[in-house]
Amino acid sequence: MDYQRDDYRAEQADWYRESECSLGHFVAALRADGGPALRYASKTVEGIPVYECEDLDAVVSAHGTRSHLLAEWAGVLRDGAGIFVLRRAFADIGCIDEATAVFESIIKRERKSGGKADHFANAGANDRIWNAQEKLCVMAPDVFARYFSNHWLPAAAEAWLGPCFQVTSQVNVVRPGGQAQQAHRDYHLGFQASEVAASFPAHVHQMSAFLTLQGAVAHSDMPIESGPTKVLPYSQRYARGYVAWRRADFREYFENNFVQLPLAKGDAVFFNPALFHAAGSNRTSDIQRMANLLQISSAYGRAMEVVNRTRMSEKLYPVIRDRLTGGNMTELEVLSVVSSCAEGYSFPTNLDRDPPVGGLAPESQRQMMLRALREDWEPAVFAQALLTHAWRRAPDDIEKLIDN
Repeated sequence: MDYQRDDYRAEQADWYRESECSLGHFVAALRADGGPALRYASKTVEGIPVYECEDLDAVVSAHGTRSHLLAEWAGVLRDGAGIFVLRRAFADIGCIDEATAVFESIIKRERKSGGKADHFANAGANDRIWNAQEKLCVMAPDVFARYFSNHWLPAAAEAWLGPCFQVTSQVNVVRPGGQAQQAHRDYHLGFQASEVAASFPAHVHQMSAFLTLQGAVAHSDMPIESGPTKVLPYSQRYARGYVAWRRADFREYFENNFVQLPLAKGDAVFFNPALFHAAGSNRTSDIQRMANLLQISSAYGRAMEVVNRTRMSEKLYPVIRDRLTGGNMTELEVLSVVSSCAEGYSFPTNLDRDPPVGGLAPESQRQMMLRALREDWEPAVFAQALLTHAWRRAPDDIEKLIDN
């Protein structure tokens, strides 16, 4: 069976709607044949390829064989299980422990200001470090240099995204008793409300998964009882998954069929963001499960020019407001001109200042401008709101935070 063609014929559409998703088609995609031949994996566990890094150093270092290995990983992510494990990606776990010590110091400092909001868990349910990448680099550049000199991480990123990727990371610690997440998909469309995801045409749902690679480095041993990530292999194959994952029948199927793999400190795992997954419950009494979550993005999501959309929005707002109030502009015309001016996307942002309160993504500049017009804000009020919005999205002066 060609699962992609079968899924396409069965569910061909220009737009995807949550109500039109089929659990039967979803299950068929999971069970279909396909996926790459696994030449370099040492074994598969629950259908997930596992690679022993110490056995593949020569392979990843040589130009000819490296391309074959990376092609195999890309095939796994696209057509196969959607996830692979790199055992002992960090052969020397000394830098893992050093980074862990830095992360723990950051957590202690940030706890004083309250719990961090999370995308798929309640604030305070775990410990989260947003922008752990920059914070580690500024606080301990020597540790950062050792940690990210690891050649397995960029190899995995290159396999999926090509060489011009952008790395960010967030540290997550799930304490004993920490509850599992609900099944979901990840960034980009996975961070949108269902009705927003449904507003994107079908081909964008296919494209979204190719813009990001999700990864995690284990900073502690993770036996099953500590709750390593629950995954549903092959679930990235289902084209409508970005509007389906909130449905009760899909989540029930996930809970009845997910798999988990134990990880050791220094292991790494990479997966397609369209894979249905969820952090597991930490049922231990003594394991602080820590992972450095890598979110690696394609360079192709960037615009060609730098544009000051805050300045544009401030200048434009009183003009639109006057025309709207005077009946000289329709709501559709307002939407059109605002969409050509204001920043329409919530990301990238500073998640310490601009957390996803009340949803999966903070309010975008475009959404705020439209809200201001609906509520008829005075231009001075909108101008101040723009400055506050820009401040929330701006980088922190991390060194000042450290000093304080």
